[in-house]
Amino acid sequence: MFPVDILILVAGILLLLGIASSKLSSRAGIPVLVLFLGLGMLAGEEGIGGIVFDSYALAHAIGTLALAVILFDGGLNTPMTAFRIAWRPALALASAGVVITAAVTGAVATWLLGFSPVQGMLLGSIVGSTDAAAVFAALRSGGIRLPDRLGATLEVESGSNDPMAIFLTLGLIQVILGEMALGPDLLGLLARQALWGTIAGLAVGFAGVTLINRMRLEAEGLYPVLASTCGLLAFGIAAALGGSGFLSVYLAGIVIGNRRIVCKRGIFLFHNAGAWLAQIVMFVVLGLLSFPSRLLGVAPQGMLMAAILVFVARPLAVALTLLPFRFGWRELCFLSWGGLKGAVPITLATFPFLFGLPGAEPIFDVVFFVVLVSALVQGWTLSPLARRLGLQRPTEPAPPVALEISSLRHVEGEVVDYFVEPGSRAAGRQVRELALPQGAVIAIIARGERIVPPQGSTRLEVGDHAIVVMAPQARPLVDRVLGRETVSVALPPEVEFPLRGGARVSELEAFYGVQMDSPPEQTLDEAIRDRLGVERADPGQLVVFGPIALRVREVDRAGRVEAVGMIILPGEADEGVLPGR
Repeated sequence: MFPVDILILVAGILLLLGIASSKLSSRAGIPVLVLFLGLGMLAGEEGIGGIVFDSYALAHAIGTLALAVILFDGGLNTPMTAFRIAWRPALALASAGVVITAAVTGAVATWLLGFSPVQGMLLGSIVGSTDAAAVFAALRSGGIRLPDRLGATLEVESGSNDPMAIFLTLGLIQVILGEMALGPDLLGLLARQALWGTIAGLAVGFAGVTLINRMRLEAEGLYPVLASTCGLLAFGIAAALGGSGFLSVYLAGIVIGNRRIVCKRGIFLFHNAGAWLAQIVMFVVLGLLSFPSRLLGVAPQGMLMAAILVFVARPLAVALTLLPFRFGWRELCFLSWGGLKGAVPITLATFPFLFGLPGAEPIFDVVFFVVLVSALVQGWTLSPLARRLGLQRPTEPAPPVALEISSLRHVEGEVVDYFVEPGSRAAGRQVRELALPQGAVIAIIARGERIVPPQGSTRLEVGDHAIVVMAPQARPLVDRVLGRETVSVALPPEVEFPLRGGARVSELEAFYGVQMDSPPEQTLDEAIRDRLGVERADPGQLVVFGPIALRVREVDRAGRVEAVGMIILPGEADEGVLPGR
């Protein structure tokens, strides 16, 4: 066999074992990071595999590329709603929180390991960030879904704090090498990294959306590759300008993931698979780079550093940075314990080797030990802690079927799976009673192991998956109809929402929370013509019913209203007939 043949065989075996490890992780609740690292250690020089790997430069290159892929996928899957409800506390944790964590941990490292203050701060910066993949892998394996604000804070923080840890690490290395001084020089480096990283990420993200939607590629499989190209360009352009490539690729992913793009589902699936592959490769490579005998040598110092990080530094950072945001003590406890360490610290721990810093070996070994302890102790107990604190929300079961539309052109439409929960407004109602807006239809109802073809008389039951095909403008109304009664989806004022003329007043009041002061059994068509006092309605006529106005959009040959536009009025309005608009 040629050497490359052996390499391909070994790579295939390691990937297969890595995928099998992820399955074991979900069943046994063992953090997947630990299994991947353990697999690498077993395959390494001191393990049963005996693979000799001591290239920190290659490990750094693989780790950087893998992190870029993971952060891009994380950006794609970060909804803008998470930013809207949690960007302030999340960014406070991702910036000031990382600095506080690094300072406290660095002070202990200076005393415990005999480092200089700058070396101690360097070690603290390396372990200062929270790993998003580790956090949510732990939560998914435990079947935990967090409250919206808490989950969004942890998600945005863990996705955006890696750049700050990288800023500090690179800056302190330059300070140790004498290339810059603490103070203004270091702050200037951080400002340049953040500024150019932000500009490049947003610019490439918006340009990428335009490029994806306007290019007419004949092969559908090229669209995910095109999206990946945008991520690589975002990273490379930011790095070339002196900015943070990691921040840039994350922001580019957020922009692309929250815009309407061609082949969106395919792009998401491709990058989700790519992120998993990147995690497996990165953790296995970093495991190959470790030496268990050296880890045992730093075990006492590593245990103490991990204890300080978990029980002192992270809780102090959370308490100080989130004080203005009125989190409850249970949420603060969970956020403190949720600061899991992952691939970023181990990758950053290769930097001292690359720059030839003194004390590089003990820094790497201590960081590796701290990450293992954090992943094992915090990762294994995160889900039980969420339950104990009363913060768990059951995850929605995966739909038994998926309706997928594949198109090489931009299509103005959405396919959304709605899970009918016990508190859903639609539970127990027939399809004809749902007051679905015009341009929205239930295409499939999945009930257990079977498909129920939806008809007007079909009754939705708790546990059903209703897969809805809709026009984009109908989404807010469908969210209200098929959402929980305890969750109110605000409808913006002065935006016209499409409704069917055959929908009844009672249905409108039940699902959208409006009071029309008309007989409940009337249809919207009857209510409008009754208020107008005519037998035939004309398109464009506008009638006010308390907090809403209904505009006639379409009529049939007999003058009956077939389509209505509902407008939420911004303030009080007199009931009556308004001029058409």
